Amino acid sequence: MKIFISADIEGTAGIASWDEARKSGPDYGEFREYMSAEVVAACEGAYAAGAREVVVKDGHETARNIISARLPDYVTIIHGWPGNPHSMMCGLDESFDAALFTGYHAKAGSSANPLAHSFNGRISRFYFNGELSSEFTHNAHIAAYHQVPSVFISGDHGICGDAAALVPKIRTVPVSTGIGPASASMTPRRACTEIRAGVEAALKGDLSACMLTMPDEVDMQIEYSNPTEAYRCSWYPGAELLSDCRLRFRHKDFFEVMRAFRFIG
Repeated sequence: MKIFISADIEGTAGIASWDEARKSGPDYGEFREYMSAEVVAACEGAYAAGAREVVVKDGHETARNIISARLPDYVTIIHGWPGNPHSMMCGLDESFDAALFTGYHAKAGSSANPLAHSFNGRISRFYFNGELSSEFTHNAHIAAYHQVPSVFISGDHGICGDAAALVPKIRTVPVSTGIGPASASMTPRRACTEIRAGVEAALKGDLSACMLTMPDEVDMQIEYSNPTEAYRCSWYPGAELLSDCRLRFRHKDFFEVMRAFRFIG
């Protein structure tokens, strides 16, 4: 079994501040450890379920956060951003049996995580076929485009709930919930225990039940924080400027949506 893991940090256990998520932050080192530990737990759960090849994409900010020396020998780690349309799913193709997501966070506009956002600071809101959506929404569709089911996610309660609404059979491990600018979280040790067990259970289940059905057409709308960003991105072929800050791109081929987001997201 060959498994793909997309890893983020803002949904790791205990996190509550950007000082814990950014390399320049005074507490980043501690939470880099937690992010790495949760990825290791997912790898171990995958191995226990029979996986012998695991590819991990570091998907946070610089994409150089996971401590490689902590990873098992059967893991390949992708650090950095190659710049292709797959982004946080870089390295994924049809050869994988399942996709897992660790450390994922709630979408922009959600109160489920004090660090809730969608992709980057330029984007105020992200809409996928009319629904206010998250990074997971986009990435799960990338997986489905390659016929890979999304079977497991860990992160805050908000993203786990959204993931379950999109993929009803996905196994979730919600590690925290937002309380205004704070968070209530299980301990990092418990999170790793639950992630390890959750991944193993997910991969021993019916993977096909987690295959997301691709829509016939995708209507992607991005609301930018700044109207100058919307204007600049409106020059991408096929993009429509809907208002000062809102842009639309529609296409029947999801790869074209991926490509467009690479340049306007």
